[in-house]
Amino acid sequence: MNIKDLLIKDAMIMDLQATDKKGAIDEMVDKMYAAGRISDIDTYKEGILAREAQTSTGLGDGIAMPHAKNKAVKEATVLFAKSNKGVDYEALDGQPTYLFFMIAAPEGANDTHLQALAALSRLLIDPDFVAKLKTAQTPDDVQNLFQAAEDAKEAEEKAEQAEAANKEELKDFNRRYIVAVTACPTGIAHTYMAEDALKKKAKEMGVEIKVETNGSEGIKNKLTADDIARADAVIVAADKKVEMNRFSGKELVNRPVSDGIRKTEELINIALSGDAPVFHGDGSAAKSDEASADGSIGQRIYKDLMNGVSHMLPFVIGGGIAIALSFMIDQFIGVPTDQLASLGNYNEVASWFNQIGSAAFGFMLPVLAGFIASSISDRPGLVAGFAAGALANAGGAGFLGALVGGFIAGYVIVALRKIFAGLPKSLEGIKAILFYPVFGVLITGFLMLLVNVPMSAINTALNNFLTSLDGTNALLLGALLAGMMAVDLGGPVNKAAYVFGTATLATTLTEGGSVVMASVMAGGMVPPLAIFIATRLFKNKFTKEERDSGLTNIVMGLSFVTEGAIPFAAADPLRAIPSFVVGSAITGALVGEFGIRLMAPHGGIFVVMLLNRPVLYLLFIALGAAISGVLFGILKKSKVETTELA
Repeated sequence: MNIKDLLIKDAMIMDLQATDKKGAIDEMVDKMYAAGRISDIDTYKEGILAREAQTSTGLGDGIAMPHAKNKAVKEATVLFAKSNKGVDYEALDGQPTYLFFMIAAPEGANDTHLQALAALSRLLIDPDFVAKLKTAQTPDDVQNLFQAAEDAKEAEEKAEQAEAANKEELKDFNRRYIVAVTACPTGIAHTYMAEDALKKKAKEMGVEIKVETNGSEGIKNKLTADDIARADAVIVAADKKVEMNRFSGKELVNRPVSDGIRKTEELINIALSGDAPVFHGDGSAAKSDEASADGSIGQRIYKDLMNGVSHMLPFVIGGGIAIALSFMIDQFIGVPTDQLASLGNYNEVASWFNQIGSAAFGFMLPVLAGFIASSISDRPGLVAGFAAGALANAGGAGFLGALVGGFIAGYVIVALRKIFAGLPKSLEGIKAILFYPVFGVLITGFLMLLVNVPMSAINTALNNFLTSLDGTNALLLGALLAGMMAVDLGGPVNKAAYVFGTATLATTLTEGGSVVMASVMAGGMVPPLAIFIATRLFKNKFTKEERDSGLTNIVMGLSFVTEGAIPFAAADPLRAIPSFVVGSAITGALVGEFGIRLMAPHGGIFVVMLLNRPVLYLLFIALGAAISGVLFGILKKSKVETTELA
């Protein structure tokens, strides 16, 4: 798709009649609807006005680019409108606006559309081209001008590529060098216009520059740690959040994206003057970049892992609390003894909470795998990662399977990028929307089916092993089952222990409940409670986000929602999981030794009255949680400075 495909003749106004901003928007939106490019005037206009409320899209120099991406758009379109009299569009330079490009992008706009729109934005930087547009009389004139400009631009790019292929470009370290980031809320137009404006002005001024764009296509031309270290200064021309901590210690000019388009010379002069303020961040991103730069595999894996964990955390918290409430409601209303297996779902109100919580939990593993994959391979990795997480969940591989699946998906996409790197430029846009999702999902899916096979075998073997232990020493069995609950926190090992525990309920109700079930539930409650204790006692070893999450873990721990500890285990498995296993095993052993019985398969503290020794039971859980929490805190490395904790 090229610009000419977006600039259709039916969506052009060669003599705009409006004289003010509101009238111009109304006239253009009506034309867009009449041309059949949008399905609902109000919805699309709402998107246009929301963007204008952030900052005027009247860029100055007689040009405006109002734009919106929403569900009202049927097909990607750029409406061209020309005013002969000029419109008071509240442009950034205060001057009348003569040329309008109203951009309509569908909610699921693909990279092909976005690349064409970015190319449009770049062409409008050329004053000669703009002057020719102002004299265009017919829609054919407009299309021909854009086609000619696009052909010239493509020829120029080919010439530059050929020149670069013939000789290795040498870096002139005596030349002034700056780096920049451009970004706008929608990432369609201003991002790329600012990029081209900065590059063009820097070339005129004899300044070397590298510009990173944060647009709808994702991050392009990403600045490396070497780029930033070498730079004399940094320019951030953005109207949305960008990664800033990597620039800590550098002189930095931070302005709206419109200044990157209209005040490029001013920004470059300030950046190189030596008077720009020095930016101070917390250093977290800088450390990550350094790890990438020095090639540390461990640091890269940790960064990718944490991207998945941080996105998964809200699903764990939201779903876990909702499920805990379902148990509390059922316990409060009352559940017959012979229906305890339905606790959390027995009463209708409780069932509503359980359904909501379970729905959130259902996304937990796909989100973990999806965002690990996206950290490795950007947006194309999301779909393959989500599929890997869903398959791990369905196949019984649990969170460890999803974790592995996320890395598999990410590197599958990396491999596909290399495989498809030699495709013709005309197929560039179709790679992200067709090749990566289709081949990525299929290859990752088949690999996950293989991963799930040994995990299922492990699950079956564990069940058989536990069955063979039935009736042996209660202390050893309690320690083993409770420890298993902490091994993978909801995965096949955990599930094997839980299923074995619930299977003992039917034959032990006449005896006052099952010791095995009591050990299993106690072991599952320890890890989240241990997280709460560790984040309170060892604050300097956890980030603020982790400390906040630690508070929610006390609710999930008391509710027997073991999955609350997953983000911490996923982020630091070599220290977290052994710590959890030790505390859980000790708790399970004590429960078994003292013969504490439970008649419910779930519920945590909300079914405490269904225990024969409730006080002793809670005491053993507290002891195990304290042991695990202290052990985890001692083993874990410091993450933040104590000065951050104020």
